[in-house]
Amino acid sequence: MSPIRHLLTLAAALALATPAAAQVDHDLSTWVNLTATGPIAGKLIYFAEVQPRVGRDAEDVEQLLLRPAIGVQATPNLQLYLGYAHVEEPAAGENEERLFQQATLFVRDLPGELQSRTRLEQRWRTDGRDMQWRLRQMLRYEYPVARKLAPMASVEAFVALNEPDWRPRSGFDQLRTFVGVELGLKGTSTIEAGYLNQIVDRAGPASRMNHVLSVSLFLRH
Repeated sequence: MSPIRHLLTLAAALALATPAAAQVDHDLSTWVNLTATGPIAGKLIYFAEVQPRVGRDAEDVEQLLLRPAIGVQATPNLQLYLGYAHVEEPAAGENEERLFQQATLFVRDLPGELQSRTRLEQRWRTDGRDMQWRLRQMLRYEYPVARKLAPMASVEAFVALNEPDWRPRSGFDQLRTFVGVELGLKGTSTIEAGYLNQIVDRAGPASRMNHVLSVSLFLRH
């Protein structure tokens, strides 16, 4: 079985493992991601992201996410980061602040490239007092088929590790599954575009499923 099929099989298994809901609310969204990344000095590295997310049938800005991080190139295939994220939610009138620690591992001795990203978040929201711990695990695989063209797929599971006052339960939080293509640009910069499916556990009887047109620009230097 190919690595992409492994990822999609894992996504299906995780989706079946999510809590059952009486109904699912569907929405159409557009997410745009601009990420700059590169070395600072020696083994010091950084990334900085700006992500507007338009939802409610692609009509309203639901989130604007700003996420910088600084890290070290621990080995040629392992990056360790410490970062901060500010999330504005104009439609809901709320904000969220996050600290996070991240380990990104690249496996390159394959046909294509496999990436594992593990992120631990500490989250505070303006509609509550408590801090939430959340674990995120992503697997991403790309397989070049031509110069500067690589089909790709990824799956990312989110798990709440405690029960803050603004989300009084732990366990499954959300699942994101992405299928698309990576296009090479000048130098090592790339653009990724495709379909992202997001399943979100919410309070009440209904979960939410977002059908997302996702476009990401990675500027590397």
